[in-house]
Amino acid sequence: MKPETKAIHAGNLVKAITGDVTSPIHLSTTYFRGADGAYPGGHMYSRISNPNRSALEKVISELEGGADSCAFSSGNTAGMAVFQALKPGSHIIAPDDMYWGFKKQLLTIFDGILSFDFVDLTVTEHVTTYIKPNTALIWAETPSNPLLKICDIEALAKIAKQHQLIFVVDSTFASPILQNPIALGASIVMHSTTKYIGGHSDVLGGSLTFAAKDEFWEKIKNIQETGGAVPSPFDCFLLLRSIKTLAYRIKGHCQNAEKLANYLNEHPKVATVFYPGLASHPQHEIAKKQMRGFGGMLSILTKGDADAARKVVNSVTIFSQATSLGGVESLIEHRASIEGPNTKTPQNLIRISVGLEHIDDLIADLEQALG
Repeated sequence: MKPETKAIHAGNLVKAITGDVTSPIHLSTTYFRGADGAYPGGHMYSRISNPNRSALEKVISELEGGADSCAFSSGNTAGMAVFQALKPGSHIIAPDDMYWGFKKQLLTIFDGILSFDFVDLTVTEHVTTYIKPNTALIWAETPSNPLLKICDIEALAKIAKQHQLIFVVDSTFASPILQNPIALGASIVMHSTTKYIGGHSDVLGGSLTFAAKDEFWEKIKNIQETGGAVPSPFDCFLLLRSIKTLAYRIKGHCQNAEKLANYLNEHPKVATVFYPGLASHPQHEIAKKQMRGFGGMLSILTKGDADAARKVVNSVTIFSQATSLGGVESLIEHRASIEGPNTKTPQNLIRISVGLEHIDDLIADLEQALG
């Protein structure tokens, strides 16, 4: 099946006796046990498994071409499960512009437990120089947040395989519709399902999809089930609902973002546009090779300082000034203000999540905001 068809049908696991076309929400926390000790419905306790979560994990696995998926209560808990599964003293190679939430986890929660180097992973040939005897994992993020850098997944996967390292790709900005890292050699694909997979800014979630059910998968499965940072049945229901339109929403996001990027690229008050669909993007050719579209995210550097950038985000009327991304509504933010005083994000950077409004209205809104 093609992705559009998988998105609609792969999650339809439950055949209710009432004949529901859409799977019902299963709110029970516990399930009947038979006299033989078995569980006839296949579920024992909702922290361990639930029909709605099983359906969600199945459809994400199908879309990513993975052996199995684990769903979590947020993207941050999904990523943290990977770090928790590593042996103390393990070394991680991570992107220099790693999503600030994960970077903060490493610097605060795992400080003294794990070691890490933040590296420009777009310079693939330099990655091997950071590999140490205790290196266990390479974490890539492509496209990256907020600089929209593109890593060569296939090249990094070869390095990871050569050195017997786990290779995780945060593919949140791409979604399973535009990019499938497992097919390019990744061990694990991570998503904040809050973003494009959810798509409506109304549910938190995260997922990890595995190329194989190996020993590391078993460790993370144990963290998920025993640690219990799992999504509720209703959250899973909402995500399954959203996935059914994912392929078509992504097409709209890509079309609008490309037009907006081209407009901003010619604007006299914009110094730089970071969008992998532009021929001027440093990794444009790599993006063309490994993505089926360039996504709905872009960032710009305004001409001027932080105050000039903040003036723009404070002047929009259709864009919502809010953090997060991937929803049907367009969002805009002065990213450095979100990340705090220790951020390395340029002070004149504005991050834009391009929604599904009419592109003419979005362009007109930024035109008046830029002045």
